[in-house]
Amino acid sequence: MRELTYYIGVTLDGFIAGPDDEVDFYPLTPGFEAFLGANLPDVQPSHVRASMGVGDAPLTGFDTVLMGRRTYEPALQFGITDPYAHLRTLVFSSTIVDPEDPNVEVVRTDPVSRVRALKAEEGLGIYLAGGAGLAGVLLDEIDRLIVKKYPVIAGSGIPMVGHAFAPTQFAFDDAQALDNGCVVLRYSRIRA
Repeated sequence: MRELTYYIGVTLDGFIAGPDDEVDFYPLTPGFEAFLGANLPDVQPSHVRASMGVGDAPLTGFDTVLMGRRTYEPALQFGITDPYAHLRTLVFSSTIVDPEDPNVEVVRTDPVSRVRALKAEEGLGIYLAGGAGLAGVLLDEIDRLIVKKYPVIAGSGIPMVGHAFAPTQFAFDDAQALDNGCVVLRYSRIRA
């Protein structure tokens, strides 16, 4: 069975973006970018993979990406119809117009049943790119977390998961501190 991994950057106070979807306050350094290229190349957007020199690298961890409309639409503003062209791309939205890109599947049905069907297929892992609303709907399906915890306090914004109070436990797997002050944390789902 394939696993669903939520890979996300968050502030110290738990926000993935500012109130107006700002993410430009996250500190980036060449060392940090090199770490991402070497350790998490599959989850980098295609143009970022190319700039890191791993654009044609074989996929090793993920072959599918999921995102909600708000995560997908910023790329469209730059004429990018599939920001993850190296992965199978699914966008969950009831309002978005079908994209012109044949690699992008717009899912208008229940996200949980679609993800369960994806998990039953053969293949590599499934990467949840965001956002908070989709992560909240899929919380019970998330098997792993890769959290880039940045040394920034935002004060307000979009939370990591938009979900009603429902404590969900994960087991700590690993942590790595990077030169920009970010700590990459990995967790596995604790299932009863």
